[in-house]
This record gives sequence, C-alpha cells and structure tokens, in this order.
Amino acid sequence: MIFEFDLSTIFVNKACRHFTAFFFFNLSPFSFNGLFIIISLPASLKSKPATKMRSSVLRSVKTLAKPAGARGYSSESVPDRKVAVLGAAGGIGQPLALLMKLNPLVSRLALYDIANTPGVAADVGHINTRSEVAGYMGNDQLGQALEDSDVVIIPAGVPRKPGMTRDDLFNINAGIVKDLCSAIAKYCPNAIVNMISNPVNSTVPIAAEVFKKAGTYNEKKLFGVTTLDVVRAKTFYAGKANVNVAEVNVPVVGGHAGITILPLFSQATPKANLADEDIKALTKRTQDGGTEVVEAKAGKGSATLSMAYAGAIFADACLKGLNGVPDVVECSFVQSTVTELPFFASKVRLGKNGVEEVLGLGPLSDFEQEGLEKLKPELKASIEKGVKFANA
Repeated sequence: MIFEFDLSTIFVNKACRHFTAFFFFNLSPFSFNGLFIIISLPASLKSKPATKMRSSVLRSVKTLAKPAGARGYSSESVPDRKVAVLGAAGGIGQPLALLMKLNPLVSRLALYDIANTPGVAADVGHINTRSEVAGYMGNDQLGQALEDSDVVIIPAGVPRKPGMTRDDLFNINAGIVKDLCSAIAKYCPNAIVNMISNPVNSTVPIAAEVFKKAGTYNEKKLFGVTTLDVVRAKTFYAGKANVNVAEVNVPVVGGHAGITILPLFSQATPKANLADEDIKALTKRTQDGGTEVVEAKAGKGSATLSMAYAGAIFADACLKGLNGVPDVVECSFVQSTVTELPFFASKVRLGKNGVEEVLGLGPLSDFEQEGLEKLKPELKASIEKGVKFANA
C-alpha cells in the first residue's frame, strides 16, 4: 500500500512541463523505499486545470507503483512515533537523519551529537514531510533528545580507517556506547534500541549489561543492526545470478564482522545454479564488504551511505512492528538461543513489543555449516569482550 499525501505535495512545473511526485511504498523485499517519478505530460493534459491534472496523474501513479501484497499505512492512520538518532552529525548520522525525515511513520525526529547538530536539524527540518525535527548538542541536552522516544538509533562513534578492524574501534566506541546507553536507561527505558556503532558484536552486549545494571533490560528491544550485510549479500548475489535485485532475498546470520558474517546463499531466492566457487567468492565479498568501501575511499571514510540506508530499512521495520503491521521479518543481532552463544544474528519477527520471535537458521549447506562452526569462537570472544568492558 502506498502512503498517500495531500495533493499539495504534488507540483506541476509549467516551465519543464513535467509532473513530479514523491511518495513512499513498501517494495519487497525491503519495506521502505522512496521514489521520485517524473512523467512528461502529453499535450492533451497541458490545458487541463491543475486540480484535474493532479488527480488524473496521481491515480495513474498509484496504480503503477502499488506492489502486490504490499503493506503499510496511509498518512492519516499512522500513530505518532518519536525517533532519536544519536550521532546525527556524523558520516552515517546525517544521511540516516535525512532518510528518517522522509519516513512517514516518524512524527518527531530528535537529532543528537556532541557538536554540529543544530545545523543538521535546521537543514533536514526544512524538508516538507510529516516529522518535526529538533537538534540537540552536548551531554546536557541528551536527556531532552531521548525523552519519549519509541526508537533510538545509535550510529555514534569513530569510523573505520584503512588497515583498521572493527575491534580496533573498540576502545573508543565502547565508551561512547556505554555512556549513551546509560542515558537511554534513564530517559527512555522502554524504547527500541538499534545499535549501529561498531563493533556491533561487542557493543550490543555492552548495551545489554548497562541496561541490566540499570534494571531496564528488555532483550526484545535491543537490536544490533546487521542489515547492511543483507543489503550487500542481495546486491552481490543478484549481480552474479543475473536476477532482479528487488526480488532477491538472502538471510545473513552470525555476527557483524569478518568471518562472523555468514550469508546463507543456499536459502537465497530466486534460486540460481551457482558454482561452489561462486558461492565462496560471494561469501568472502559479503564478509569483506566494509573493507572494500574503506579501501575504495582511500582513508577518507567508511561505508556511511549504504549503512545509513540499511539503518533506515531496519528502523522502518521496527516502526512497522510497533504499529502492528504483521509479518515483518528482518535479520538482526539479538539475544538468542539459536546457538549456544548468548547473542546471534538471524531472522527475527518484529512486532509491538520488539522481538516477537527469533527464527531458526533453517537447512544449511556443508559450506555454511563449516562457516557456522568457524565463526563461533570469534563471535564468542567479541561478546565476552563487550561484557567484560561493561562490567569493568
């Protein structure tokens, strides 16, 4: 179902004689997409009154764009939801703030960072979409940013640089995450928390320990965002299999660093007859996707834009779950009994309470089973490192 906006959001540019519409709809396999459509107007429409022209073209756009089986809300029936982005002035935070501003499920958007957030909030706040934007800066305003939040997204911290592993980020980002989670426990203990700050394999356990100490821990509301691994796996698989990427689904399990990232290409759809060597190469590329971007940017950044996109996808799924949309399933790093490890990424069904169900791994190929056993020691060590830091 597409999200319907007031017709005042539709403009006719007389000079260019184009019609431009911006709207959201749920496009499988992801539940959040923005689309600009530019349609040249035929001569027969140029003389029509603006209101008739708008209605006519909008009906056509709705018919063309509405995907089968899509789910969502009209703008009139969406509940009020506040989303806070912590680290909103950074490389991931800024594009993520933009994408969340464009999401019609968000009614209030709080942007927080240690500096520069007023400018980001002013810039994003000029966009004519539903949510009201407020910027908060410095520790003394963190509580205001968090109060009444339904979803808190944390991309705060330093980015990876060439030669750095996610564990190299630990000493800096672990402290940042610990402080932010202490504030979450105080000001919005019932919020869903989406952890983007790396290393996710350690920062999620840190958050859990902080919340436990504060007496606010709810394992159903703490998520490590591993959606970028899924995004990459889908993209790489579609390229190799020569299929439409919009129709691809690939579960990715394990963790969110190196060999702990395990794409299950044996379960990928649509099915493709790929050679074993191709599967191994796709797996390696998915695991090294972050490094590929870091090296391509040559020391000038990490995967910020694709991570912001992935973060927006997952936050949108959480909002849909909160709002009661059925059958919202995404992969995420959560408290789990799928393996013997206390945290593990797998498919998760989202609902009004956060995690409704942690789904099993399903059938694995021999290659994937081998990868699962290989990742466990490294993932276990990362989890224990986070727990130890939080309790130090």
